[in-house]
Amino acid sequence: MKLNLLKNLSRVFHYVVPAAVLVAVLAFKLYAPVAEELTLRVFDTFQRLNPRIYEAAPVRLLDIDDESLDRVGQWPWPRTFLAYMVRRLTELGASAVIFDVVFAEGDRTSPANILPIWNSTPEIDSLKEKVAELPDHDREFAAAIREAGNVITGFVLTQGTVKRTPTRKGSYAVAGDDPRPHLPAYTGAVVNLPDLEAAGAGNGSFNLVAEVDGLIRRVPMFVLLGDSLQLVRGGSADQGIYPTLPMEALRVAQGAKTYILKSAGASGEGAFGEKTGLNNIRVGRIEVPTDSSGRIWIHDTGTIKKRYVPAWKIFDDKEPIADEIANNIIIVGTSAAGLLDLRATPLAAVVPGAEVHVQAIEQMLLSHYLERPDWADGAEPLYIVVLGALLIALIPHLGAMWTGIIGMGATVLAGGGSWLLFVEQRMLLDPVMPIIATLLVYMASSAMNYLRTESEKKVVRAAFSRYMSPALVEQLAEDPSRLVLGGEMRDMTLLFADIRGFTSISEQFKGDPQGLTRLINRFLTPMSDMILARQGTIDKYMGDAIMAFWNAPLDDAKHAANACGTALAMFMALQAVNDKLKAEAEAEGAKFFTLKLGIGLNSGLVCVGNMGSDQRFDYSVLGDAVNLASRLEGQSKTYGVGIVIGEETQKRAPDYATLELDLIAVKGKKEAVRIFTVVGAPSLRNDPKFKQWADEHDNMLAAYRRQDWAEARRHLESCRLLDGAIGDFYDIYADRITDFEANPPGPNWDGVYVATSK
Repeated sequence: MKLNLLKNLSRVFHYVVPAAVLVAVLAFKLYAPVAEELTLRVFDTFQRLNPRIYEAAPVRLLDIDDESLDRVGQWPWPRTFLAYMVRRLTELGASAVIFDVVFAEGDRTSPANILPIWNSTPEIDSLKEKVAELPDHDREFAAAIREAGNVITGFVLTQGTVKRTPTRKGSYAVAGDDPRPHLPAYTGAVVNLPDLEAAGAGNGSFNLVAEVDGLIRRVPMFVLLGDSLQLVRGGSADQGIYPTLPMEALRVAQGAKTYILKSAGASGEGAFGEKTGLNNIRVGRIEVPTDSSGRIWIHDTGTIKKRYVPAWKIFDDKEPIADEIANNIIIVGTSAAGLLDLRATPLAAVVPGAEVHVQAIEQMLLSHYLERPDWADGAEPLYIVVLGALLIALIPHLGAMWTGIIGMGATVLAGGGSWLLFVEQRMLLDPVMPIIATLLVYMASSAMNYLRTESEKKVVRAAFSRYMSPALVEQLAEDPSRLVLGGEMRDMTLLFADIRGFTSISEQFKGDPQGLTRLINRFLTPMSDMILARQGTIDKYMGDAIMAFWNAPLDDAKHAANACGTALAMFMALQAVNDKLKAEAEAEGAKFFTLKLGIGLNSGLVCVGNMGSDQRFDYSVLGDAVNLASRLEGQSKTYGVGIVIGEETQKRAPDYATLELDLIAVKGKKEAVRIFTVVGAPSLRNDPKFKQWADEHDNMLAAYRRQDWAEARRHLESCRLLDGAIGDFYDIYADRITDFEANPPGPNWDGVYVATSK
């Protein structure tokens, strides 16, 4: 009853605590910024392990590197240099030229800007008049841009104020809900000089939005200038939307006019509760899938030198760079550290911002995208809930080990499945939170299961520690389900052991009952140790007697053999007890009483369990095999041997050296049974001398039962010569043979001896 109540109470806590942990993990996944950061870190690891293999695409980075600064001069270069650059790139066949630079101020080297700083002397004044007639550098640059017809200028959006709104070059068509609430929004802008902006074929933002940890992982295709809520209330759905450089590059390179922005449910929820927003962009022949904020994930290749063209080569007509420029989109950017256009990505701590734009354009031209599906934000929490609930439900029934295997399998499925989807499908699914959920829920469930089982073990230990060996108690405590309360049928081996002549010994202590108690305790302690050491269970003590059994409450496939081994060990232990008692008696000048032991063993089907009354019960056994074991212990006196075992025990322990004693009907029973004695351990059974003795012994019994008294006596005398353990036994048969020779039992005699005492 106590065990069942404990189970019921602990079962409630077993479910409540892990469920609370599961809810906490789910809340952490949905609302904690650090959870998103952990997920991004895993995606970074995937990229490091499996970066995008570089595949040449028609896009290059014209790099204003440190060598170019050394050769051409410090930055900013005169706009006439840039005009020459544009004309040269056009001449070499560039499909589009993009400046990842904003020209917000006039060229300080233009004549109009440099004349005011010259000193006034007659010579300089006459020179000024000639210089003033020279063309303005910014106009020269604008003219080159206009002539090329494929140049894209860049601007940057800020969180400041708008002094002048950037010019939009393309037109827009919006399909679906308004995407603007999901786009990266800014309130200010730094734009190019009006003439430069007007001359360009395109105009795009080169804003890159870093993640929470400062790394660039996604590139926006469009950005928003202005308050999205105010914009949504009025005006067209494309108002305030501007393309970024990669997107504008695709439009200009294809000669396209219009962007088609597709969104679905931007103001609603997806099937799993995820925001959908902007999810697809089409420009010319190219279709670009995006996340809800109009971004694409960069599948980084790392820095590849082949995509770089040093800018100084444009100014050297002798450099063969036509193949690197022709039919390529050229982004003019810088890798020079002093110009500060450096970013951090999952594969590099320092990389030019222009390279990120180049990689984005490469991916769109190659239709190579990393995808985080719309359903991922809903499916991942659902997986966590299902997996956590499964673990919570299974641990009480399967145990920590099997549930741990299931949890490990789910963890491998989450981690390995996420990795395989990344490698094979370029899909991004979060393995981190399912793994964390699995580990925490498993630990919480296992902890509660441990507390519950420890409580159950405590109850089991208290119930069984007094009559089972510590090793068996621990086995039962580890698996209390192996204990069936109330009784079950089992094939078992029973042992009864008793001190021979105890009444005479008791008379010697009639004036010293405490001394008798000490003597009995000195006998019972080593006898009990021998039983417990061999997987036996002590049923009870009855004065100077012990009752024990094997194969309950725990399974013992060798219960008969263990019982036989115990019986032999008890006699060895008894010899040690007698030796000590004799030495003590001689030292004290007292009388020494030799303790003698009789043991009966029998095997058979019995009922075992908690038996007794509501007020008191014991774990015990009932059955005919129990009664026979008790009777066999009494017959050890009759046959003059220390151990008497039933035929069923002898069959179950065939390796032990045994000899048949008789075919006997014990007192209170009509049916005769064969009884045996255990002479020695299995090692003796194969001894040649024992085999000879056993053969003579069996021949003696066979002759005795066919009433060939002379033959029986001859074999009996041979046994006396070979006997090493049961000398008194042959005296009994010698007396029987003498009696039967004088009084033959008759032709119907079946050889059964009917016992007249217990």
